[in-house]
Amino acid sequence: MTVSNSQSTFPLALQKLKRFSLPWGITITYLSVVLLLPVAALMLRAATLSPGEFWRLATAPVALSTYTITFGTAFLAAAINCVAGTATAWVLVRYDFPFKRVLDAVIDLPFALPTAVAGITLATVYSEHGWIGSFLSPLGVRVSFTRLGVAVAMVFISVPFVVRSVQPVLQELDYTIEEAAWSLGASRWETCWRVVLPPLIPAILTGTTQAFARAVGEYGSVVLIAANIPYQDLIAPILVFQRLEQNDIAGATAIGTVLLLISLVLLLMVNLLQAWRQSYDG
Repeated sequence: MTVSNSQSTFPLALQKLKRFSLPWGITITYLSVVLLLPVAALMLRAATLSPGEFWRLATAPVALSTYTITFGTAFLAAAINCVAGTATAWVLVRYDFPFKRVLDAVIDLPFALPTAVAGITLATVYSEHGWIGSFLSPLGVRVSFTRLGVAVAMVFISVPFVVRSVQPVLQELDYTIEEAAWSLGASRWETCWRVVLPPLIPAILTGTTQAFARAVGEYGSVVLIAANIPYQDLIAPILVFQRLEQNDIAGATAIGTVLLLISLVLLLMVNLLQAWRQSYDG
C-alpha cells in the first residue's frame, strides 16, 4: 500500500514541477528583486527599532505636519482630478473636435515626462513672472514655493489615472440606453445620474484612489515647486530625503515605513475596487 501511494504521488509532483515554467521563474525572480526584497529590507530595518523609538520618530511634530500636508494636499488633488478627469474622459469619448488625438496623447504626458522637468516647468510657469503666475500675482495669489504649488504639482502628475480608468468604460457604454431613458421622459440630468453614472462609479473610484496614491508618493516635481519649509509645505517623501541627508537613518526608516504601510492599504483598496468593478461589469 505504501509503494502504491508513493507511486501515485510521484507523477503528481512531476506535473507540479512542469507547471513551474521559465516565465514563472522570471516573474518570481523579477518581482522578488525589484519589489519584495526592497520592501522586506525596509520592514526589517524598521523592526530593529524598539516600539517606543519607532513611535517617537514616526509621530514627531514635524513628521505629523508632513503627514497632514501630504495626505491633505493629495486628497485635494485627487478630488480635483476625480471631477475634471471624468469630464475630460467624457469629452474625449463623446465629442469629435480638431486635434482630438493630440489632446488624447497629451493626457499621458505626466507618465513620460521626468518629474524633475515637470517641477522646473511648473515652478517657472507659476512664478510671479511666469505665464500664469503673472496673472495671479496682482490678485495676491502665489503658487510657486507655497503649499498651493504642491497641490498643482500633485494634480499635474496624477491627471492620467482618472482619465484612463474612466475612458474605456465610457467607450463600452451603450449609447442606446441613454436614448431609451430620454424616450421614457427622463431629463439629461436624470439620465446622467441614474443611467450613466452608476457604471462609471467603480472606474472613477479606482482612478481617484490611484491618483491619490501617486500624489502621496510624489517627490521630483514637488521638491522644485515647493519651498520645503517644515510646517508650511514640506511633504513626507521630502522629509525622508532630508533625514537621509542628515544621516538620520532611523528617522527616515520610521517615516518611510509609515508611508509604505499606508501605500499598502491604498493598494488593497484599489484591488478591492477593481474586483468590485469586475463583479459589476459581470
